[in-house]
Amino acid sequence: MHFNLHKTFSTPHGGGGPGSGPVGVAAHLVDFLPSPVIAIIEDGNDEIPPLYGFANPPQSIGRVKSFHGHFGMLIRAFTYIIMHGPDGLRKISEYAVLNANYLRVLLQDVYHLPYKRICMHEFVVEGKWEDAPGVIALDISKRLMDYNFHPPTNYFPLIVHEALMIEPTETESKQSLDQFADVMLKIADEAHHHPELLKEAPHITPVGRLDEVKAAKELVLCCWIPDKI
Repeated sequence: MHFNLHKTFSTPHGGGGPGSGPVGVAAHLVDFLPSPVIAIIEDGNDEIPPLYGFANPPQSIGRVKSFHGHFGMLIRAFTYIIMHGPDGLRKISEYAVLNANYLRVLLQDVYHLPYKRICMHEFVVEGKWEDAPGVIALDISKRLMDYNFHPPTNYFPLIVHEALMIEPTETESKQSLDQFADVMLKIADEAHHHPELLKEAPHITPVGRLDEVKAAKELVLCCWIPDKI
């Protein structure tokens, strides 16, 4: 089983973040794991801790990838798990599910939910209306920036047309959830009565809409130092 460390175990994955995840197997498969793996090289005792190092399982097919992954993410996730413990992790998950369902209920009468049921830590709405044909999910996301909210995931899952995936996480307060819901409802009203506000958004950022496809295909990295800090 591959364990995603993002969200549940503290690792961010938005914006191409350092996604990472260990792979766990049952005992009868250990000898076949790709190598190298971390193992105890020398046993310790009451005074000396055990010595860890790289080892090759006896039936391993060898290395399958040159990069060992984002090791720092594994350490942080392990620390996060140890810090909270099983009861803390359960409570964090419960808060994440509660926050997502609270938002879902606040928005469901205005935004179409393709799946009208209790969700887990995230839910999906359609960013379009038949009576506001010029507005799409991207317009809603760009308009959210004018209200100082980071946009949700756009166009995923692919099976939902004009999808907006909303994941509030466990750290959001009821006040912040209410503020986000109020803004989403206001944007829905704007989409019907003042769609130009959405089509021209964002209005408050240093730059407007970028050609994201071109930026991804023709990557240019540079260091920008503002005149005044």
